[in-house]
Amino acid sequence: MVLPAKLRMLCVLALLSCTAHATDTTRTDVAFEKLVETHWQQTLTVNPFLAASLGDKKSANQLPDVSLSQQLKLAKDSARILSKLSEIDSSRLSTANQTNLAILKRLLIDDSLEFKYKTYLIPISNRSGFHMEFAELHKSLPFKTVQDYRDYLDRLDKFGVYTDQHIALLTEGISTGNVLPSVVLQGYEETISAHIVQDATRSLLYSPFRNFSQSLTDAEKDQLQARAMVSITSTVVPAYKRFHDFMQRIYIPAARGTIAASALPNGREFYRYRVRHFTTLEISPDEIHQVGLTEVARIKSEMLEVIDQVEFDGDFADFLQFLRTDPKFYPTNADDYLKETAYILKRMDGELPKLFLNLPRTPYGLKVIPAYIAPKTTTAYYQPPPASGKLAGQYFLNTYNLKSRPLYELEALSLHEAVPGHHLQIALQQELTDLPLFRKYSGFTAFVEGWALYAERLGLEVGFYTDPYSNFGRLSYEMWRACRLVVDTGIHYQGWTRKQAIDYMIENTSLSRHNIVAEVDRYIAWPGQALAYKMGELKIRELRQRASQQLGAHFDIREFHNEVLRHGAVPLPILESNIETFIEDRTP
Repeated sequence: MVLPAKLRMLCVLALLSCTAHATDTTRTDVAFEKLVETHWQQTLTVNPFLAASLGDKKSANQLPDVSLSQQLKLAKDSARILSKLSEIDSSRLSTANQTNLAILKRLLIDDSLEFKYKTYLIPISNRSGFHMEFAELHKSLPFKTVQDYRDYLDRLDKFGVYTDQHIALLTEGISTGNVLPSVVLQGYEETISAHIVQDATRSLLYSPFRNFSQSLTDAEKDQLQARAMVSITSTVVPAYKRFHDFMQRIYIPAARGTIAASALPNGREFYRYRVRHFTTLEISPDEIHQVGLTEVARIKSEMLEVIDQVEFDGDFADFLQFLRTDPKFYPTNADDYLKETAYILKRMDGELPKLFLNLPRTPYGLKVIPAYIAPKTTTAYYQPPPASGKLAGQYFLNTYNLKSRPLYELEALSLHEAVPGHHLQIALQQELTDLPLFRKYSGFTAFVEGWALYAERLGLEVGFYTDPYSNFGRLSYEMWRACRLVVDTGIHYQGWTRKQAIDYMIENTSLSRHNIVAEVDRYIAWPGQALAYKMGELKIRELRQRASQQLGAHFDIREFHNEVLRHGAVPLPILESNIETFIEDRTP
């Protein structure tokens, strides 16, 4: 069949138009990807730890520059890239780059707001800080060659400047009213004094020089040990002493008596931003508070069902007291606690193929939280594998004060921190090959923590929580995250006292008082972060229910999980868009 001449001309014009648009799209993608690369190189420059883990040998002996002048430079660099990104017509980008653009813009906008609210002037919290992270740095570094050790020694020699830069930030924070609440700094000196030692060989930072790689000669070992002792004695210990003296004499006396973020300069506006930042949703603190109250009521009704199941003679408060005080629910020694945790994880490893199409290649390990930070930190945490891919991820468990570590919570805790929670999600993300690097090594708390909380519930589907007390522990963990919505907004936006927050947690969760106090102080020191868990989990569960209802017999849980995870961590609105597309593609 031969087309009429006029119709042939229209087709040619249409083809030319499409070709021009395709060329324009390609040019737009190239321009955007150049900006992405510029941003990534800036990221590596300011984060030599990340750069070194990705193979940049020039960064292997460097520490970040966190000076006040550098903070201003970073803000200007980010603003410059954001301005250029705003000029890009997203409709002319590929579908993948449209998502990349939206995510990069969101990250840079949030960076600009963090600078606006001067959060860099509070670079420590009650459970984190440069001094803790530096002491643990060696655990994520390779020590195979002489150069590896020398690079680490160079970093030890630079720790004095690094410390003084942080002291300068904290000093500026005092002058501008951007300081931590005094209540969360009680006992803070212990996280510093642990590193002020008279014998350099007893320092945690000396650890790499106790057991050397077999490739080193005895002469090289002796030389490295001697230099390490000098670096620790002349630079590291004096730096920790300066920081300890500064905190005791200057910072802690200047800490504020208030606990709410709303008491900071532009505090209420700052907290509203932090709500949006950590949830990735356009939602107000008051709306979050109400969601929390609703979730607390729902979860409590399920907890009461478990109490009826075990035929407990008493009310809800009596049952919580029973759980907190009966010795049978608590480990008697750290080794048994670790063994029980390992058993739980090994069982879950075998069940993962029932829930997932793809599993990470990177392994994970189980370690004890270091004693010097254990009293002030949380029950457990996960340390992702370094970008080098040469080390495993690590699930750190707190064995301090075992009388506050109930066994009935251990299944939920372990599924959250390791598999199918943090390790599975983060390791898979780092193994993705089609993400730009800025997305592989960044994340959104609502997605990351929302997934881990969602992962706790997955245990119900593969044979966990068969013991009613363990199931109550799961519900208590979910209640804990629901209470965070109430408590965090209560503290930072509605005028709650610390005691009011602690009492609310005691009334509604089975967490030990020790854990509750540590948690409430964490929320005080880290406004908004605790909101991400429950809001992220609620969104994932909502999307799963939507997909299941609309796809019916065509719904496959493994395919759903694959769709959630294969894009890496994304803001919740983008996750929702991804799942909508997933549903459309599979609807018969």
